[in-house]
Amino acid sequence: MTSQTLREARKYEETYDKRIALEDRPGFHLSTRVGWLNDPNGFSYYEGKYHLFYQYHPYDPYWGPMHWGHAVSEDLLHWEYLPAALAPDMSYDRDGCFSGSAVSLPDGRQLLMYTGVKRIPLEEGGFRDEQTQCLAVGDGLDYEKYEKNPVLDVKNIPEGCSKADFRDPKMWVNEDGTYSCVVANRAADGSGQLLLYTSQDGFEWKFKSVLIENHNRFGVMWECPDVFRLDGKDVLMCSPMDMLPEGFEYHNGNGTLYLLGTIDEENGTFKAQTDHAVDYGIDFYAPQTILTPDGRRVMIAWMQNWDTSRLHPKETPWFGQMTLPRELSVKNGRIYQNPIRELEKLRHNKVEYKDVVFTDTIKLDKVKGRKVDLEIELEPVEGKELYKKFAVRFAQDCQYHTAVSFRPYESILKVDRKFSGSRRAAIHQRRSQVSSENGKIKLRLILDWFSAEIFVNDGEQVMTITLYTDQAADGISFFADGSVKMNVVKYDLIG
Repeated sequence: MTSQTLREARKYEETYDKRIALEDRPGFHLSTRVGWLNDPNGFSYYEGKYHLFYQYHPYDPYWGPMHWGHAVSEDLLHWEYLPAALAPDMSYDRDGCFSGSAVSLPDGRQLLMYTGVKRIPLEEGGFRDEQTQCLAVGDGLDYEKYEKNPVLDVKNIPEGCSKADFRDPKMWVNEDGTYSCVVANRAADGSGQLLLYTSQDGFEWKFKSVLIENHNRFGVMWECPDVFRLDGKDVLMCSPMDMLPEGFEYHNGNGTLYLLGTIDEENGTFKAQTDHAVDYGIDFYAPQTILTPDGRRVMIAWMQNWDTSRLHPKETPWFGQMTLPRELSVKNGRIYQNPIRELEKLRHNKVEYKDVVFTDTIKLDKVKGRKVDLEIELEPVEGKELYKKFAVRFAQDCQYHTAVSFRPYESILKVDRKFSGSRRAAIHQRRSQVSSENGKIKLRLILDWFSAEIFVNDGEQVMTITLYTDQAADGISFFADGSVKMNVVKYDLIG
């Protein structure tokens, strides 16, 4: 039975989303229906459609008591909003239905697992959050919370582990039909760790092992974990809080991390071999992946940075969007990311330029727009000294622009949005060290009304940013300090 709290949320979102014009939303990135959006939840394929739930505060464009928003898609690009799936309406989740995941049950129903939060006042003042793992079962539209919730609480946390930080369950179905999930937790030293639980039916869960401990190497608490197999490697993704930079890795404080390694199935432990940031831009957090019916591992994330998430005005009709879904693969000891191939169906009005040689600022006829797929290949001009800098500037007019620049001597790629129209001392720049041989580099820029995603060297690295420049600023220009030879292919993204 739908609670009054959930009915009110559904009525509110249905009423107020009509006030947001279609042209005020991203063209092909999922944004919140109304109010606030953060972490993707329950990314799944169910009954012939992709389902994506998300952390949701419908009543305000700022973080608040968490609900689960809900949208479905057949191609991961065109989304249909469904009514909110969960609301904080039970004693164990009265202060929020927080992040979690979804699987399909053998009987055809969909099972959601989420963190319920109850805020408990302390005698000495202040509050303590009690975090438990809870279930809801439904048909892809309506979900009923499990009568035996919570299914994992303080009794299921082993000795020596934090009883307070216990959240973000990522659940999956094993090949033998049993279930596993990892839950974010802290060890006794305050550092992040992931706890592994198992179940025969998805409803009764028991602790198996500490899958991996952080030992304070990568930040502190690890949020929003994901575990999967990809191209012969076991992969662990998470979003550590309060990370310290290591060279050009982990510059976002609350950032993202992937580990490549192997899982010892018998003992339930993960041995890491390689670590990297998932994204090297400014706005990327809490990635979650899915295995598509045709066998692709696809990832989506919240396209935002916590440190800039309260700088928008109160009257903003919506705040929060997801990244473009990305196909993942493992090459050369790294995870490569590329836009889902479905994006190619939106490509129209192809414009191509080959062997463009220039030494200053140029514009190319018909290369402009704010919903654009732009491919750039750079190399130095033969017989000339290596160029010092290249830049592409977009969302540009006489006042505004955002830029991506490359310095081949240091092999540093930088994204810079300080001239995008921001009126705050926010994070405007981020740099990354990329692979380049003698100044050669490939860039693919996916531009939407409110974002840019820069894929480097066929997906070896990605830099993601949001921007809120007036949509009339649609110019694109190219700059070189020195002699550059460039190939450009540009498509408008329509549909």
